[in-house]
Amino acid sequence: MDALFDRELDFEYGAVAQLSPLVRRVIARNPGPFTFHGTGVYIVGRGTVAVIDPGPALPGHVETLLAALDGETVGHILVTHTHLDHSPAAAALKEATGAPTCGFGPHGAGRGEPAEEGADFEFAPDRAMADGDAASGPGWTLEAVHTPGHTSNHLCFALAEERALFSGDHVMGWSTTVVSPPDGDMGAYMASLEKLRRRGDARYYPTHGAPIGEPAAYVRALAGHRRRREAQILRCLARGVRTVPDMVGALYAGLDPRLRGAAGRSVLAHLALLVETGRAECDGAPDMSASYRLPGAR
Repeated sequence: MDALFDRELDFEYGAVAQLSPLVRRVIARNPGPFTFHGTGVYIVGRGTVAVIDPGPALPGHVETLLAALDGETVGHILVTHTHLDHSPAAAALKEATGAPTCGFGPHGAGRGEPAEEGADFEFAPDRAMADGDAASGPGWTLEAVHTPGHTSNHLCFALAEERALFSGDHVMGWSTTVVSPPDGDMGAYMASLEKLRRRGDARYYPTHGAPIGEPAAYVRALAGHRRRREAQILRCLARGVRTVPDMVGALYAGLDPRLRGAAGRSVLAHLALLVETGRAECDGAPDMSASYRLPGAR
């Protein structure tokens, strides 16, 4: 799987990179194990623009973004989902520009994701966007594509004029996506991958990392990786490996210790789906402390 990822990115913090006739990007200075080099804030259009994922509430970040927008009107502030590296700067950008915020809705079931950058419980969009809703400006249209899985309120945004998709954290080229229950859901994530694979977009712009060419093939590879992980978990259960920590130890040899929590949350997401579909069992609700087994095993 590592050979599939693109971890090359030519960028400069604070600089505006022109990625296509309609798309520019500014990267926030918030690098980390879950954000790669930082949050890529996208500016779509010219004159009257949309800003996608304004990023974290970091000193100087909004000022850098406003400098990149000098002389232009922000018509919409679009948020793919409510994690602290994506949505908090929306409030300051709205205050500075008067533009409405747009997203699926507030953060959902999860009371914070311990293996991720954390949930933003403050964000509530001025305009709630459902699947198929659109925001537009001169020469551009962005259609919301609901892709639950990473979070229940995750949206991608399709730019019709360039057959491009802003894929948020649902599909990233540098890494797999953390799926952390209860708000993250592996069944929903897999269904959303299939939904994107059928779309026929020519390019993805994830919020972290470089653009993704040939996205349909890449999405198929991501789905295949998840199916192989599920098969590995079933083999663990067949061998009597029954807890999430033990499975992480068996499946992720040499893993960066900073990522062990994220690996555990993804294993839990797979186990929750296996229990839901009757391919595994546990006593009580699936959680990090439960003991899992194959149906009929004791």
